[in-house]
Amino acid sequence: MSATGRTSRSRTSAPTGSVPRSTARQHHGRQAVLLPLAVLFAMLATAFPGFRLQAQASFDEEVVNVGNLGLNLTNFGTIGRPNVRNDPGGPPSMEYPINSGIEHLFEAGFWIGARVGGQTLVSTSSQDAASGFSTGASGFEFTAEVGNTIEQRSTLTNSDFFAFDAVSHQDMVIEFSDKNVVVPGTSINISGHDQPLNAQVQLETYAWNFSFADFFVLLNYKVTNEGSSTWDSVHVGMWSDMVVRNVNVATDFGSAFFSQGGYGYADSCYANYAFDNDGDPGFTESYGAIMHLGMEWRDLFVHPDNIDGLIGEGYPEPKIHSNFWIFQSTGAPPYNAPSNDLQAFEKMKRGLNYMDPDLVEFIADPSTTGGMTNLISAGPLASVEPGESFNAVFAIVCAPQLAEPGTTGIDKDTEAARVELIDHLGWAKRTYRGEDLNGNGLLDEGEDLDADGELDRYILPEPPSTPKVRIVPDDRGMDVYWDASAESSIDPISQVMDFEGYKLYRSQVGEDKQLNLLADADLIGQWDKGGNAVGFNNGFEAIRLDAPVFFEGDTTAYRYRYRFDNLLNGWQYMVIVTAFDEGDEDLNIEPLESSFIENAFRVFPGVGAIDYEQDPAEPGVYPNPYRLNAAWDGTTATTRKIIFYNLPERAEIKVYTLGGDLVASLDHEGSNYRGEDIQWFDNFAGEAEDRVMAGGEHAWDVLSQSNQTITQGLYLFTVKDVDNGEVRSGRFAVLR
Repeated sequence: MSATGRTSRSRTSAPTGSVPRSTARQHHGRQAVLLPLAVLFAMLATAFPGFRLQAQASFDEEVVNVGNLGLNLTNFGTIGRPNVRNDPGGPPSMEYPINSGIEHLFEAGFWIGARVGGQTLVSTSSQDAASGFSTGASGFEFTAEVGNTIEQRSTLTNSDFFAFDAVSHQDMVIEFSDKNVVVPGTSINISGHDQPLNAQVQLETYAWNFSFADFFVLLNYKVTNEGSSTWDSVHVGMWSDMVVRNVNVATDFGSAFFSQGGYGYADSCYANYAFDNDGDPGFTESYGAIMHLGMEWRDLFVHPDNIDGLIGEGYPEPKIHSNFWIFQSTGAPPYNAPSNDLQAFEKMKRGLNYMDPDLVEFIADPSTTGGMTNLISAGPLASVEPGESFNAVFAIVCAPQLAEPGTTGIDKDTEAARVELIDHLGWAKRTYRGEDLNGNGLLDEGEDLDADGELDRYILPEPPSTPKVRIVPDDRGMDVYWDASAESSIDPISQVMDFEGYKLYRSQVGEDKQLNLLADADLIGQWDKGGNAVGFNNGFEAIRLDAPVFFEGDTTAYRYRYRFDNLLNGWQYMVIVTAFDEGDEDLNIEPLESSFIENAFRVFPGVGAIDYEQDPAEPGVYPNPYRLNAAWDGTTATTRKIIFYNLPERAEIKVYTLGGDLVASLDHEGSNYRGEDIQWFDNFAGEAEDRVMAGGEHAWDVLSQSNQTITQGLYLFTVKDVDNGEVRSGRFAVLR
């Protein structure tokens, strides 16, 4: 695995004028069937040979996935992937934990409003829309110039995107603006957008893989007034359509899917949040939240925490507002969707938290139909002059919902259930504020942690670096090796080499299909330095090798080893190795642990590859007999598996009926095999790059070559060693 944890699961470019992620989208009870313009143009070109395809703008999207939160971003300023319900196998929208199928967002986007020359203007990158983003559609008023794609950066030195100016483990840098009334590169008018603010936006997003900070993404919007008029009474906001459902298990679509939301406002953190109001009981115990962290304007920190400083300078009182409304509602205020700039601006200036003290109970009421969208907004800035810039920062945060067993519906959302949500929101706030411990926007005495004379934001205390891990599975066991690089880590704040020890985690047999194996893995062992009050003081002798171990093609010196025996072949085990430090009593920081995500491996014990010219072992199948819906099977006909074993490094496997008819043909390459050819692994085993498999085994989904479930009975199979041509055979039974 790379130090970035993994690269983006998907990067696509869709032509301007198309609907890149939703061709038939049903949302909140309304259905829109939209034909991508690229297809339409092709049809026109066929029907009318003289028709010429117009130029197309660049649409780009990337996934933030270095931590445990997967978040989709586009260069048109939208956040999320609206088609994730219809296409759960694609990139995440706002998935937490990553690879779990638990999504928290349909779509979100940035809003900015101001008074300009006596007029009220609001520009939005996303708002209530049944199909989500569609180029030129109403509400999608920010665009990217042709060729303006998303840039990645990373502070991790062994990342492909390493850059000295990076802020986090995975930065995204995106440029878009509301200046255009026609989508660049096309002749498509942006509906209802004839009076832009002329706002140029540079969005930088920051994410980390640390175990204590892998659940949020920070969004830093730098906004520049590129018009010729002053903006007065400036407000910013983040609109979102949060919906918490598990797209791997949900069976409903349309309004039934989107109407299961519970919602609330965490006033202590200035965050809107959402949870599942029993759409997928037991499969979505988590919160999604969007939080406003502050604005930086004219060397001032604009936030209610700095109210005295701002009023003392003669500026307006800063406020943060929470709004929720019924999706596309045309009913009476305050739960109506805004239909014009005046109504949108009013929403930004006055929130339900200002008007309705019973906000949480009202909006969580399951009798509200059609689902809710929301807006977290802040302001005002007194004015922004032509050429002037300011920064507005938000956080997207997820957390487990700690509901009491047996509670349902809105009763799940209690103060106790929100404990981890509030903690995670606090970490996002702490990270953004960095050295500004009291939130006044000034570098006060005692706050300059790195003694550079500047107020530094986006600072996290750092655990030791992540150990380099190598796992070797074998028959009913595995060896876990790791290096000693973490021991030389230096904390960037204390400048002390504060490594303390290692922890080893592993899930249990039978937990194959758990949606959050990362959290379910148990602590198996801990080894740490002696002579202090941290940890077990048990030293490293039990795991330290007499001499380092090296593997072919790998220059890493592996100095530690732990052996697992008595495992079950073919079952999935999550294995995690971390390093932790001593903590910092002076800063009241507990011992910090390195990334879980970066070192989370899904290991499948089994026999290694054999040479048929040297080894007489016969190939076999397990379980045999195989009964449909075996213990490790999923709930659908496409998520079953049986496993062939005692295979050569390169093999051809063929399955036949007793009558000699070919049922299935499989190609096996032991060194590269990760289970990509069957759906079980896609649903339950995360990313292929995180899987570690024995080279002599191969799984089959018990489907014929025409993807039909085979009937019960006896089957024959052959295994051909591709390297020497030797063929061996066996048989197995399928029972219902």
